[in-house]
Amino acid sequence: MRDGIVLHHNDNVVIALRDMETGEQLHYPGGSIVLTEPVGRGHKVLIKPVAEGEHIIKFGYSIGIAKTALAPGCWVHHHNLRTGLSGKLEYVYEPEQNPQPMTGGRYEGRTFDGYVRTNGDVGIRNEIWILNTVGCINKTCEQLARTASAEFAGRIDGVHHFAHPYGCSQLGDDLVYTQALLAALANHPNAGGVLIVGLGCENNQMEDLRAMMGEMPEGRIRFMRSQDEADELERGMELLEELVSYAEQFEREPVSIAKLKLGLKCGGSDGFSGITANPLVGAVADSLTSAGGTALLTEVPEMFGAETILMNRAASDDVFERIVSLINDFKQYYVDHGQEIYENPSPGNKAGGISTLEEKSLGCTQKGGHAAVTDVLLYGKRSTVPGLNLVQAPGNDLVSVTALSAAGAQIVLFTTGRGTPFGGPVPTVKISTNSELAERKKGWIDFDAGRLLDGTVTMETLADELIEHILAIASGQRQTRNERSGFREIAIFKDGVIL
Repeated sequence: MRDGIVLHHNDNVVIALRDMETGEQLHYPGGSIVLTEPVGRGHKVLIKPVAEGEHIIKFGYSIGIAKTALAPGCWVHHHNLRTGLSGKLEYVYEPEQNPQPMTGGRYEGRTFDGYVRTNGDVGIRNEIWILNTVGCINKTCEQLARTASAEFAGRIDGVHHFAHPYGCSQLGDDLVYTQALLAALANHPNAGGVLIVGLGCENNQMEDLRAMMGEMPEGRIRFMRSQDEADELERGMELLEELVSYAEQFEREPVSIAKLKLGLKCGGSDGFSGITANPLVGAVADSLTSAGGTALLTEVPEMFGAETILMNRAASDDVFERIVSLINDFKQYYVDHGQEIYENPSPGNKAGGISTLEEKSLGCTQKGGHAAVTDVLLYGKRSTVPGLNLVQAPGNDLVSVTALSAAGAQIVLFTTGRGTPFGGPVPTVKISTNSELAERKKGWIDFDAGRLLDGTVTMETLADELIEHILAIASGQRQTRNERSGFREIAIFKDGVIL
């Protein structure tokens, strides 16, 4: 029985598959090593001597530099490993010669049952969304959603309000971020109708928001300024009745898998994320893009250290330059706020075995598979080009999942080694990196990628299983855990002062 796994023939670390003690012999394909100290499941053990200042190699790439000379059998983590990243970099476009083909995949021709909107977009749910222009009326909107959910049950797939605290006392780009995000959500095809509720005196005026939404189908959007209404709850229910009647005209019909847009996200990662769930999601992303669909990858700070892999998969010089801007602009964002660009992963990531940002990034970017990068989307912009798109957003779970939804993702695939109950505004498929988590948190986890660790199932087989799972969700035959629990949230990226 193997106790560890080496991910690349050039690696000088092995990943422990179980908790092990000092003196135990860790067996892995091609060798074994005696541990000189305890090591936790998912953590790294050195298998070759490394001098101070030399690189620790995982995935075939450097994940950092040894702080001191290290001997085989030792535990490698942030106590003896530091990042090798520093400052801004100059990048050179070296196009990958054989990217994943964008058409002709084995899923080409597959369909799911979706709702075709009047503009040609396809939703996988027929819901009513309530969006508030300002945080002052969160409770009004919450009450409307609760009353409408009971009143209109069975006529549409649900009524949902997405609370946020912004829209007033914001200036400049900070206000524009809020408006862009809300405008993009108002256009989302999972919503058959949208009620925009304002207060009246906020910076985020409904006229400005309406302009950012662009041309909308007649009947899809209703607006209500609460200060103008004698009874905003009564008026809100009248408008919701109109929206439900509009949404009822849509029925599920077979549509091409090429209409599917998947958001790709990881959170609460562990040492298995880059071994199981992330490459599994990458395989699914490749299958989707090769069938003409769209995969959306974000968490820009978690591309640092692996960004050249994505840059060299750019479909053109223009896309390459936009990836460079995406990376460097986010680095400047850290500099502007006086923060370390290459901050280490979160405490949960460290506990799971991830030591440096480049190690996190090399695992994180695997969710994008091997397809060419066809577009780069600024925050709040909607995807229009099929293939792998990069989306401007930070690594924070709620902020980035909201950004993926705003970009047009009808479903988000969320890989995790630690677990989380949350869900974004769209169905959020939680994929565990290890089977222990899937078994222990059945109310959170939708799909177990940990089965890859015991060697009883192949990546191709599990990818096929996950794709069928996704198509069942898209067709309304299955709900995600967050949908069953009613956990639906948004978070808006903030970069500015509050007046």
